[in-house]
Amino acid sequence: MKILALDSSGLVASVAYLEDGKIKGLININYQKTHSQTLLPMLDEMVKTLEIDLNGIDYLACANGPGSFTGLRIGVATIKGLGLSIGKEIVDVSTLEALALNWPGAEGIVIPIMDARRSQVYAAGYSFEGNSAKPVTVIEPVNCELSELIEKLNAMGKKVFFTGDGVPVYKDMIAQSLKVDYALPNAANAYQNAANVAVLAEIFANEGLAKKAADISPVYLRKPQAEREREAMQETN
Repeated sequence: MKILALDSSGLVASVAYLEDGKIKGLININYQKTHSQTLLPMLDEMVKTLEIDLNGIDYLACANGPGSFTGLRIGVATIKGLGLSIGKEIVDVSTLEALALNWPGAEGIVIPIMDARRSQVYAAGYSFEGNSAKPVTVIEPVNCELSELIEKLNAMGKKVFFTGDGVPVYKDMIAQSLKVDYALPNAANAYQNAANVAVLAEIFANEGLAKKAADISPVYLRKPQAEREREAMQETN
């Protein structure tokens, strides 16, 4: 199976190509440029370097959120446009579930946390039961105060493996409040990675979960700030 995948849901712009269960190419950019500047050139470079015949791939894949509203819109629009142009189905993958693959086989709970600002995070919990190839959800994706998540983790009493761009932002709070054993990521497994998206996309495609391009949409978990502020003003008036 051949899959071209991307992830622009967070700080990192990432593109990967999977063929027959192997990652043939991976480009990650974490720099002071917008995804609208980096994503298409990265895709173009991947296709040219690996001499990929886009008409010969089986599926496209993307991280569908949660995450940055702008980043998600750029990524989803890019993959939908490509899917429509070459007539390929798309496998959408939760950003949080893909992040969980940064700790494959972890014996405990993998907690991806993404900074949602204002002391809030996008988070979920996963385990790898019985050497499962894909994460098993033990805490459903949520937008919440980090303190609420830590309280739940303390009650569960299992070792926690953190990953995601929320870790450097909230590591001090984690150290102060978390009572169970935990591990923090290093530079190699801290952020989004399109290779993880491609790996899960292959599993989901085999399960018949690919979609038409028109059916792909971002998962935000909460409304954009502008919409929330507008609703607050309407309630005040």
